[in-house]
Amino acid sequence: MIRSSEPQTLSHLESVPAPGEPGLAAVIPAYNEALVIGSVVLQAKKHVDRVIVVDDGSTDRTAEIARLAGADVISMPENGGKASALMAGFARARALGYEAVVTLDGDGQHDPDEIPVVAAPVLAGEADLVIGSRFLNTKADIPKYRVAGQKVLNGFTNLSTDGGFSTTDSQSGFRALGRRALENLTFLSDGYNIESEMIAHFAPLGLAMTEVPISVSYDVPHKHKKNPVSHGFGVLARIVGLIGYRRPLLFFGIPGIIIALLGLGAEVLTFSRYYHTAQFHYIIFTGGFAALILGLMLITSGLILNSLVMITKGSEPPKECAP
Repeated sequence: MIRSSEPQTLSHLESVPAPGEPGLAAVIPAYNEALVIGSVVLQAKKHVDRVIVVDDGSTDRTAEIARLAGADVISMPENGGKASALMAGFARARALGYEAVVTLDGDGQHDPDEIPVVAAPVLAGEADLVIGSRFLNTKADIPKYRVAGQKVLNGFTNLSTDGGFSTTDSQSGFRALGRRALENLTFLSDGYNIESEMIAHFAPLGLAMTEVPISVSYDVPHKHKKNPVSHGFGVLARIVGLIGYRRPLLFFGIPGIIIALLGLGAEVLTFSRYYHTAQFHYIIFTGGFAALILGLMLITSGLILNSLVMITKGSEPPKECAP
């Protein structure tokens, strides 16, 4: 069977929303989720006008079962990662005229009956992006290592938004996007980085973002597709790179100050011991001098790059989002 990024016919699909009707579609990326995708689709159909399942190159019967459950299935030719799957689903929803989209994982971790809660602020026109947070007023049994890792990723994600928005669950895949968010998905992303990069991209555009509490279940047939440690470090590396690009003074300046102070402290310690004991510690002196020079170089680099960023921003027209 030839796979394509778009379904070949619409004959088996539900009707396209009538003009003037906002409509709500669910986009569910799925990879080898034949065991649970059917129940996820059936539960989601109770709350949305259309369920779009993006089969991300599965080798099992995910696409077949999702289609039998009533989903509009997009079959990707190969496994391209969560970002490409979501973008394909968003494009399909926009092409069909949907004004709002809710996303949830296809592995059963999210409760489709919470779709109305997640979508409500978008449908009411109060937000462009709604994030379902596992850490807001929830009693979910979240593993400690996930909590710790999530706090680190949240902190760096919030730094990348430059104070525009503060999230408690930057990696949540249960979220809702309104029309303005769907029209401003103008960024490149890879794999699981899309959640953080979406937030960082929307913040300077002035899109309204908020969070609502959700539940989560980790007792699912298929656990996370990637090792949580490598996944966390991969996402963190992308976020840190984004911070370095957007806020070089913070990225280079703060480490530079810390390293320079350590080097200065080592020099003070060296001469203090020489004054009291007449013994000169060449290793401490050399290491401290090198640290001092490195720290000053980082600070200088941060100042220069920050000046270039400011000049670039000043020469560019104001950044506007699509209406």
